[in-house]
Amino acid sequence: MTDTTPDELDQVLDDAVAAAAVLRGRSPAERADWLRAAADALDGAAERLIPLAQEESRLPRPRLTGELKRTTFQLRLFADEIAAGAYLHATVDHADPAWGMGPRPDLRRMQLPLGPVAVWAASNFPFAFSVAGGDTASALAAGCPVVLVAHPGHPGLSRATAEVLIAALEGAGAPQGVFALVEGQETGRALITDPRVAAGAFTGSLRGGRALFDLASGRETPIPFYGELGSVNPAFVTTAAAAARAEEVAAGFAGSMALGVGQFCTKPGLLFVPADSPIPGLVAERLKEVAGAPMLNDRIREGYGEALSALASHEVVEVLAGTADPSGDPAPTLLRTSAAEILADPRPLTAELFGPAALVVEYTDDEELLAAARTLEGQLTATIQGEEGDQIAPALLEVLSERAGRVLWGGWPTGVSVTYAQQHGGPYPATTAVGTTSVGTAAIERFLRPVAYQDLPEALLPEPLQDANPWSVPQRIDGVHPS
Repeated sequence: MTDTTPDELDQVLDDAVAAAAVLRGRSPAERADWLRAAADALDGAAERLIPLAQEESRLPRPRLTGELKRTTFQLRLFADEIAAGAYLHATVDHADPAWGMGPRPDLRRMQLPLGPVAVWAASNFPFAFSVAGGDTASALAAGCPVVLVAHPGHPGLSRATAEVLIAALEGAGAPQGVFALVEGQETGRALITDPRVAAGAFTGSLRGGRALFDLASGRETPIPFYGELGSVNPAFVTTAAAAARAEEVAAGFAGSMALGVGQFCTKPGLLFVPADSPIPGLVAERLKEVAGAPMLNDRIREGYGEALSALASHEVVEVLAGTADPSGDPAPTLLRTSAAEILADPRPLTAELFGPAALVVEYTDDEELLAAARTLEGQLTATIQGEEGDQIAPALLEVLSERAGRVLWGGWPTGVSVTYAQQHGGPYPATTAVGTTSVGTAAIERFLRPVAYQDLPEALLPEPLQDANPWSVPQRIDGVHPS
């Protein structure tokens, strides 16, 4: 990759600031059309983009075809969401001299875009979490220009996707500077510390994301930084479920943890099972049938090999299937320890291992299982494999709801649907902003801030707060929600 020069970055940021001023005056319906145009253009460029993605990411064509479809679906969903206007939370309180705590002034409140957003592309989803992925789509939907830092794992694809995206946006009437791509690690550091940037969004490693978060927080004027930093995504099999559905649970876990060579941020990396359960052996047998496959790039492969070797060599860990040998394309590896060892020293045993490996944790009783669950740090997901009437389920659900952004019952966490109720986030270290999501329509609200206007003349009010309501957005008026 060729790093963006300081002069080039300076121009990009000037253009983004100018675009932000234009975006504030464009209606949600108009900006929705820009997103739909971008989705159509990306679909139309599939035969150009997918081969590039295959070459640079080592991912198979069917996976990439589905991922591009997800990317354009997301753009259209966000377009529909902003066109409806509810995301603005337009609230009108007319002046009321008889208000219960004394005379009330005329107050009107809505959400405004933050301004230019710096976005870092992820390696493991070269479409859905990259140039035109969720962070870009949600920031654009909010009315914020985007400056995206390309991932070095797929530079050619990044440039090609950016070309398609920029041409589509500007062709649909968006201002110059609404989106730009930059390259280089030092460029990223300069970007997050530049006063023209109003927020940052990142999907990647704990180390990289935390470094950027610290830079964003350490600025003279700190800015929000929405980092998704990874997760071990524990799964808990109750005694009843282990007795009733051992084969089903084993098959589901093996398929989920090995999916995509284990390179999903929602890969289940810990499996808690009763000590006398056949599930570990059943999972091991399933995984022995899965051949090795290339990882996204050599850097990820090397990092996986080092982390796997360290875990496998831990004195309380046993290898059940696969190997800790870092050479070649990795096949799935299953390891085993006990809940007692987790309780004694959880950190080295419960860290994320990005790749096709997982650790089975055997527990002796329900109290030990709950105690082990309480040792876990923040997670994107947590899964319960239980049975109806499971006595441990309420207590386990309470513990996991405190630690995870999404709690599943009877399913597996890989596969994050883009929808209205989705929550893809969680307590640190899963993310740097526990109250937000990076997937689903609620992701748009990360890049908005509320502003209240008191006693303004109608002509000076933003369109969504005017009594005439020229944008026809839903308004909550004097406490009454729109029907």
